[in-house]
Amino acid sequence: MNPFDLSFVSPIVASRAVTFENPSGGRGAGGAAGDGRKGAAYRIVEPGERVVLADIAGPGTLRHLWMTFSPATPEAMRAKVVEVFYDGADEPSVSVPAVDFFGVPWGRPVPLSTALTAINEGRGFNSYVPMPFRRQVRVEFVNGADRADYLYFQLDYTLEPGLPEDTGYLHAAFRRENPTTRLQDFVIHEGLAGPGRFLGCVVGVRVIDGGDWYGEGEVKMYLDGDADLPTICGTGLEDYVGSAWGMGRHQALYAGAPLDVRNPAGGGPNPDFVGFYRWHVPDPVMFASSLRVTIQQIGYVGGRGLAERVDDYCAVAFVMCAEPQPVPRVDIAAAIADIGRLPYE
Repeated sequence: MNPFDLSFVSPIVASRAVTFENPSGGRGAGGAAGDGRKGAAYRIVEPGERVVLADIAGPGTLRHLWMTFSPATPEAMRAKVVEVFYDGADEPSVSVPAVDFFGVPWGRPVPLSTALTAINEGRGFNSYVPMPFRRQVRVEFVNGADRADYLYFQLDYTLEPGLPEDTGYLHAAFRRENPTTRLQDFVIHEGLAGPGRFLGCVVGVRVIDGGDWYGEGEVKMYLDGDADLPTICGTGLEDYVGSAWGMGRHQALYAGAPLDVRNPAGGGPNPDFVGFYRWHVPDPVMFASSLRVTIQQIGYVGGRGLAERVDDYCAVAFVMCAEPQPVPRVDIAAAIADIGRLPYE
């Protein structure tokens, strides 16, 4: 089914939603906790607790995930993790800090509106990235923070008689290199077997080099066995995000930089934290067997020109693959290191 064909109707596609008010998503099963009134809108998730949000038999497609939790420090925000398991697998195919999954890194949610995700008013987290599943899907939430927190969520999905053979499974993995290695490109994505499609990425930079500009590095995509040189080679960081001549805070459907944390009293030409997204929707990146996506650690220094740099990079890559595959689980300690609020925040 094409959800954007608004004329499409079908008596055999079933619409469902899982919440704490209807944990099974069953027909006619919502609101039982409050006898039809509001009885179980949220749950308090304890430190270290893992909660199964949904366990659904397929075939079907997860269409929309909304959630919210209490405002907190960057470390506590980023310690909340979303994981997705397909077809009875023991290891996840999605393992990502929750705020990063919805489009903003560094545990600093800001208002965001994109073609695939939104953080409404900086506190309502939405993803419209489809997650098809054939036999079964399980979605879990982990509170890796040191404090209990409220969790509200709704997961909207459709149950369908079958999925086309060329339908892929969503994979999303978190990476961080703190700090990066001089002369070595930061890897945004690698390791999943094709055929597949690179949907895009959410990338964060904690600027620690003292140069005049951090973003001259090119994004490179090595397709299907490319070795020394890639098939797709960009022209610079801000160019990949669709901007030019440097990069400030901005948003658009398929690319933007919503997070730009810098000292309002002045503190150099660069932000301390920056986050950007790039969705490859009308410009798909397909691969038959393998894909590796990297970004160079190159900046600019006045009077010298291009200069190699060392900064702190993180990324979430969103990839559709024909078959479910495991991704590395988030190392929460590594994800939250060195991201605390700065004195001016």
